[in-house]
Amino acid sequence: MNKVFLSGNLTRDPEIKRTPNGKAYTRIGIAVQRRFKNPNTGQYDVDFFNLVAWERTAEFIGRYLRKGSRVLVEGNLRIDNYEGKDGIKRSNAEIWIDNIEFAGAKRTDDGQRGGRDNYGGGYQSGNDDLGVPVPDDSVPFMDDPPQQPTDDNVPF
Repeated sequence: MNKVFLSGNLTRDPEIKRTPNGKAYTRIGIAVQRRFKNPNTGQYDVDFFNLVAWERTAEFIGRYLRKGSRVLVEGNLRIDNYEGKDGIKRSNAEIWIDNIEFAGAKRTDDGQRGGRDNYGGGYQSGNDDLGVPVPDDSVPFMDDPPQQPTDDNVPF
């Protein structure tokens, strides 16, 4: 079974794009804080994951989520192997979203965050800079839309 569950914050604002045949999709990033502090630094390490959403899920993400939004994601891991323009073989790992849910405190009418989040984390006052680290851009998202699975490219 290929199932992934993540809880973290979006690293940038979603941008909805369309395939040539009109299907909506978006590629977003999520920062996930590790559970334990790094013994060398005393800080929590953060992992970054690339996510892909299609159609209604993509449109939901584009409409309701922004950089820093805390979300719960359920999806599956996809690893694509390809040859770059320079002839070097590369691979790209993405999580294709099956379900996504809000996981943070609701914003008030004046745009401030308030109350406790769904996981008992401390009170969060009105601060738009949520301290979400920015991922390393040395491995950018590919510009082409992700491939939909077909009978020809499914290995079983």
